[in-house]
Amino acid sequence: MKNKSTIINISLSILALITISSPDPSNSKNINSSENILGIPAQFFVASTPIGIRNRNINKPDLAPNNKLIDATTQFGFNLFNSITQQDQNKNIFISPLSVSIALSMVYNGASGETMEAIAKTLEVQGLTIDDVNKFNREIHQSIESADNKVEVNIANSLWVRDNIPIEQSFLNTANDFYQTEIRNLDFNEPSSVDIINDWVKRQTKDKIDKIIDRIDRDTLLFLINTVYFKSQWRHRFERSRTKLRPFTLADGTIIQHSAMSNYFEYLYYDAPTFQAISLPYRSGRFSMDIFLPKPESNLAEFQKQLTARNWQVWSSRFKHQQVFIQMPRFEMQYEIKLNTALQKMGMKIAFNARKADFRNLTSGRIAIEEVKHKTFVNVNEEGTEAAAATVISISRSGIDDSTTKMIVDRPFFFAISDRQTGTILFMGAIQNPTAKY
Repeated sequence: MKNKSTIINISLSILALITISSPDPSNSKNINSSENILGIPAQFFVASTPIGIRNRNINKPDLAPNNKLIDATTQFGFNLFNSITQQDQNKNIFISPLSVSIALSMVYNGASGETMEAIAKTLEVQGLTIDDVNKFNREIHQSIESADNKVEVNIANSLWVRDNIPIEQSFLNTANDFYQTEIRNLDFNEPSSVDIINDWVKRQTKDKIDKIIDRIDRDTLLFLINTVYFKSQWRHRFERSRTKLRPFTLADGTIIQHSAMSNYFEYLYYDAPTFQAISLPYRSGRFSMDIFLPKPESNLAEFQKQLTARNWQVWSSRFKHQQVFIQMPRFEMQYEIKLNTALQKMGMKIAFNARKADFRNLTSGRIAIEEVKHKTFVNVNEEGTEAAAATVISISRSGIDDSTTKMIVDRPFFFAISDRQTGTILFMGAIQNPTAKY
């Protein structure tokens, strides 16, 4: 059911690519003396009939809209993840491509000319109309939120505008009609503005992301924010009594002990030459966590080189129902990243350039994207998964582009006060420590 779950699966399955690099669970070196010859604890062999898992069919569309946009969103997600892995090498990474793509789609509506083309390229929607993009995002929103009454999914958007800044009415109409955006005017000079915006994000993410902005600069005109919240129990829950300390091998070969959950059920499973893959369903099976484990002779870095939208489609079609013993670490993490560099590498450099960016369909005047910030949270345990994401795009009236000359006074310096007309120096000095009073 790949097309049914592509969008949310991207954000959920990527977490598996970050932390899972332990040895093959069937390896006898990881089996204690109480386990049988198959490497599966004896208590898993009970008389039961596994509940069937709905088969995923990548050729069966769930969304009547443009299937090209499903493919585009998937491609964007992998492009973004691959760009981030180059930026945050050897770190845990957890992102929501859905959150970022929705936020960028809203900004896309405010762009014009080359800036609009650059954002389209980054979102992989060249050749598609902006109306198609907006309709798709609205239908994705409705489809995901109403998909399963046993799974909690909430997508929310907001636009926070500095007082007295005129916003194009057509942009406001689109934000409201297609993105159900909460639109607020705010006095950014009030210190409470930061708390008001952060409180909105905190509410939408059920307290999992309590702060997305630290301050509001004087040139910041608006914030566009998207949040995604997900919570569900597994279809086949892991018994806490079976969670044990198990070895987990890090990329450098270091072996640590970490709490690992285990289960034995009929899952969708794929055994490829260089990796194993399993699909762990949530509740009704509409959503799942897909875990890809590189085999011992390979590694995560090598696997990530194969991580493309095309390969994802091929792999998804090869999952088959099979009884599988799964052992995986329980984990909880928070992740935060500034996406400026990643998005510029993906083709959006002009949107950050204060001299060249064109957002005339958003507001008048010379503006540019100041920052794209992304924060996430995920907790994976025996009961299920809780995950949240927030993406904030700040728009400024005067950004700094790469061609701007910079002088960062962050070390001892000399200074002088002089009469420019006569050349007379009134004062001079050297600052070694700017915090010292004497």
